[in-house]
Amino acid sequence: MIRAYKFLMRPTVGQTIALGEMLRDHCSLYNGALQERRDAYKHASRTSIKYGMQSAQLKEIRAFDPERQGRWSFSSQQATLRRLDKAFAAFFRRIKSGDTPGYPRFRGVNWFDTVDFPKDGDGCRWDATPHDPVTRVRFQGVGHVKVNQHRPVVGKVKTVSVKREGKRWYVVLTAEQAQPEPLPATGSVVGIDMGIASFLTTSNGEHIDNPRHGRKAAAKIEAAQRKLSQFGRVRRDKRTANHERAVQRVAGLHRKVRRQRLDHAHKTAHGLVREHDLIAHEDLKIRNMVKTAAPKPDPGRPDSFLPNGARAKTGLNRSISDAGWGVFLTILHAKAESAGREVIAVDPRNTSRTCPECGHVSAGNRPTQEMFHCIGCGHQAHADHVGALNVLRAGLVHREAQPA
Repeated sequence: MIRAYKFLMRPTVGQTIALGEMLRDHCSLYNGALQERRDAYKHASRTSIKYGMQSAQLKEIRAFDPERQGRWSFSSQQATLRRLDKAFAAFFRRIKSGDTPGYPRFRGVNWFDTVDFPKDGDGCRWDATPHDPVTRVRFQGVGHVKVNQHRPVVGKVKTVSVKREGKRWYVVLTAEQAQPEPLPATGSVVGIDMGIASFLTTSNGEHIDNPRHGRKAAAKIEAAQRKLSQFGRVRRDKRTANHERAVQRVAGLHRKVRRQRLDHAHKTAHGLVREHDLIAHEDLKIRNMVKTAAPKPDPGRPDSFLPNGARAKTGLNRSISDAGWGVFLTILHAKAESAGREVIAVDPRNTSRTCPECGHVSAGNRPTQEMFHCIGCGHQAHADHVGALNVLRAGLVHREAQPA
């Protein structure tokens, strides 16, 4: 199996400048390759440029610009061109499937924050000074950079990436390792119902509170963004010191909320995986759930619209995003795979409208957000607990239906 590791780097001032120049030059390569594809297709011949054609030009590009493009790893530049090729492949795939295409866009230097090295030892070297107690990673054109390695890396390192987050630099590794020993069986199964009032409710009746990290930090973020809005939109190198501090303040607050959300997701998923052999959850289409409300034209008044509940829908979308369901489910599946646990996603339709006692299905069974009162048999319970019970039953049925 493949596992990723992310460590904080502590570059010197000179190395920080070199890392920034590496991102800048890879961004320039990405945008230049994108421009070449656009120009070729706009030509009367409708020429389609592929990755192989652009990769073959790298040798000439490096020779023509040795001070910039020639400084960096050839393999990392190929990885940048592959990233563009994947963007176009995804663009054409969305066209064929009828989704919103989203043509690949040019990247600003502030939005290009990652450089990939496809192979450890080709333009980079993890743990480049094994004789030194301080871990270092070496990058071509940058040097040996100190790394705050807070845990051991198990397995063979396959790829290395450099990532910038604000003023911090990280190294991201992927390591190939043997499948770990599964955790001892507990004999317990559980269903979970994701929510807004409670982050999740289990079929055992346990409620895990929603921390609402984004809402708690909303006032600080709003004040920081208001202060940032006082500065005009200028290029990064034209910002004043106060402008740069305002930018970093906003970015830092958002970064803190994201880390808090990740920490909560990891701890919650770890507890579920440790205590249960099977975990069933709703197969939520979160991207569809957070779409904005569609406008409703007024047929009697041209250029006018009827109320569509956009404000309430916006608040709901913000709460769903703040809960971080998608992040949590991704982490849950990854931890379950490592621990040898089973995670099953079930159809979420009517999970909170079906009576677990008599099986009656009706929207009237849920008179309020929290209360479940079956109009068929009179069974009363918390609506999220009912949903978790139905999710667990559907998960067990799904497991029994799977071929041995």
